[in-house]
Amino acid sequence: SPDKGRLGGVSSFTIVVDYSGPNLAKEMHVGHLRSTIIGDAVARVLEFQGHKVIRQNHVGDWGTQFGMLIAHMVSIAGQSGGAGGVEPQLADLETFYRAAKQRFDDEPEFAKMARDYVVKLQSGDPECLKLWRQFIDISLHHCESVYQRLGVQLRRADVMPESAYNDDLATIVSELQAKGLLVEDQGAQCVFLDEFKNKDGSITPIIVQKSDGGYLYATTDLAALRYRSGVLNADRALYFTDARQSLHFQQVFLLARKAGFVREALSLEHMPFGNMLGEDGKPFKTRSGGTVKLAELLTEAEERAFALVSEKNPELPEDERHAIAHAVGIGAVKYADLSKNRNSDYIFNWEAMLSFEGNTAPYLQYAYARIRSIFRKSGNPSPALPLSGEGAKIALRETAERTLAVKLLQFGEAVDSVAKEGLPNHLCTYLYELAGNFMSFYEACPILKDGVAEEVRNSRLQLAELTAQTLQTGLGLLGIAVMGRM
Repeated sequence: SPDKGRLGGVSSFTIVVDYSGPNLAKEMHVGHLRSTIIGDAVARVLEFQGHKVIRQNHVGDWGTQFGMLIAHMVSIAGQSGGAGGVEPQLADLETFYRAAKQRFDDEPEFAKMARDYVVKLQSGDPECLKLWRQFIDISLHHCESVYQRLGVQLRRADVMPESAYNDDLATIVSELQAKGLLVEDQGAQCVFLDEFKNKDGSITPIIVQKSDGGYLYATTDLAALRYRSGVLNADRALYFTDARQSLHFQQVFLLARKAGFVREALSLEHMPFGNMLGEDGKPFKTRSGGTVKLAELLTEAEERAFALVSEKNPELPEDERHAIAHAVGIGAVKYADLSKNRNSDYIFNWEAMLSFEGNTAPYLQYAYARIRSIFRKSGNPSPALPLSGEGAKIALRETAERTLAVKLLQFGEAVDSVAKEGLPNHLCTYLYELAGNFMSFYEACPILKDGVAEEVRNSRLQLAELTAQTLQTGLGLLGIAVMGRM
């Protein structure tokens, strides 16, 4: 049965999976989709194998932009007579951010106030911190709403923001200094690693402290690495970010080892991914060239799926059609991404991803529903077939039966491959091939027709049930739901 973890005798490890990590100054957009769903799928697979998985949502909650946002919050509260006038505007974080940025660019007095709030925030001013926490809480609610719709297993407890490492940043710099790794360059504290020497002999530096005393992503990432190694005691740390950050993580990983911030046994693995592109081959945007909010993309997916489901099954009750549309629409968006090699760019296409033909979520969901319909026709819609003992004997007489049985046995290999390589498309390919093998089996090997011997019928029903279980389990590992009818 595919519902058992620890496949292939895999030893249990503690594995940190760092994924999603949106900037809390804005709403989540389509650029956050890949990290969120690829990381979530790999985390599910690793847990299925029996590993201790520690999810880390390294959200951006600190920096100069938050001074700007706090200044805008204070200004609105003053105009509306209190904090109650701010919250309705924070319902649309993207619009709120753009308004604050416009004022920062156009109003010198506002820009000065924003910079003053940055200083207050970084120095721990109580009132400023209270406003900052209010904004962060509302922004996290936005994220959690998207995660819930996506079926992503990230919770508030998994949030480990940039600000969590603030107290360790000065120590990181001083320890790098003590180890002789720092060089001052134009007032900034930098590390130059020979391993990253360019063709002209120059070295791209790792800047850990700016000339004004501020810290950068590299400093925070070094502190996070030390925490994950020393406190979380991780055996593997997987980072799901886009490919543009590959050099950054190569540098930070090597520096963490040279500085002794991580244990030698800790495997540090950057899992980069390509871009989601529009049909014009350029980064996915709205028609006006703006950023596509992830929540709006998911709404459109469900609306399109509802139209398809209503056309296909107009007799179903509306609430059931909406439930199916949610599973199909969200599943289609996720599977269209997960079925591609994460290292590649891919073109986002509604028609292709919502098709009931080809390597798509709707095709696999329909394959599962079709198997369930076989059991409804058999008079046993919720089978509890004997999967052990004499009654469970499966006889493989036909070629299609043997082909399907062999494919079922390969489930563990597909899961192991995802766990090792961080490539969910390996599991997608397996499930697509399994569904195809089942369709061939169903056409070649009658199950419910008159004249089929009882032992043959039972054998084939068990192959069908095992296929349904494997499809449900495999899609579940990808974070995609199945429905008993479609």
